[in-house]
Amino acid sequence: MRTPLPLIALAGPTASGKTAAALAVAERWPVEIISVDSALVYTHMDIGTAKPSGQELAAAPHHLIDIRDPRQAYSAAEFCRDAAELVAQIRARGRLPLLVGGTMLYFKAFFEGLDDMPAADPQVRAAIAQEAASQGWPALHAQLAEVDPATATRLEPQDSQRISRALEVWRVSGQPLSAFQTRASRPVTDTNHVLLSLEPSDRAWLHQRIAERFEHMLALGFLDEVRALMARGDLHAELPAMRCVGYRQAWQLLEQQALGTPLTALQTQELRDTGIAATRQLAKRQLTWLRSMPQRQVVQADDSQALAQLLNLVTQHWGAP
Repeated sequence: MRTPLPLIALAGPTASGKTAAALAVAERWPVEIISVDSALVYTHMDIGTAKPSGQELAAAPHHLIDIRDPRQAYSAAEFCRDAAELVAQIRARGRLPLLVGGTMLYFKAFFEGLDDMPAADPQVRAAIAQEAASQGWPALHAQLAEVDPATATRLEPQDSQRISRALEVWRVSGQPLSAFQTRASRPVTDTNHVLLSLEPSDRAWLHQRIAERFEHMLALGFLDEVRALMARGDLHAELPAMRCVGYRQAWQLLEQQALGTPLTALQTQELRDTGIAATRQLAKRQLTWLRSMPQRQVVQADDSQALAQLLNLVTQHWGAP
């Protein structure tokens, strides 16, 4: 049996141009795109996730987009299972799987394996939430630094979701989260893969694109999208979907308002500032993850020849289209 061509993954921080690059690859090779994005899995969350447009989705088959309702969780383990099945199916169709996204935990789990971490414990999680309400998340971040300094170092003091999970793992298992993430385990898929990474050399370039993207989201009606999610009545701020960057900041601001009441100019500016700042922090975390993957092949996203360089790398691994 002929060895399949290497599996190509395209990663990068938010707003680095991954979608456009993936579609350029799809114009030249018979690919199907597997989304590696923990926000794009959710339905009814289109604007704030910068979900590909209908025209972009029609340009090539896409997978793992709009597969969960916002009230449902979607784990790295589920991603690994679903992506492995899709890779096999796409290859069986005689096409090429292209993994594209910015959820670095998914990439790491898929290529390096995911050790069995303790399941969620509602009682422990509730206790942590109560402590955070009385002491504040920076205090719990300091507590995490004592038991799991490796994880605490890469988390911001206000990153409530990740701090909570790391403390929960410690309290349930007596082992730090970092131990589970670094423990050797069997990769989910074959080792014949290539990781291409769009990374800007100038951080200001990325910051400008992040600001422009957030402004564009607001212009498209992002606040109305969040209002519609709030109006459902079955969602709340602590769900993983509502903790996505942008949605979290908008939810916090809108829950202080009577439903339907327009924001003042000052409140809108506050949302811009907090949303852009949170997205910058996300990009910083994504770049930190990428730098921990020495096997990646870097393309400078802000280089005028970035797309040509990326396509040349794809050609090296897949052959001329």
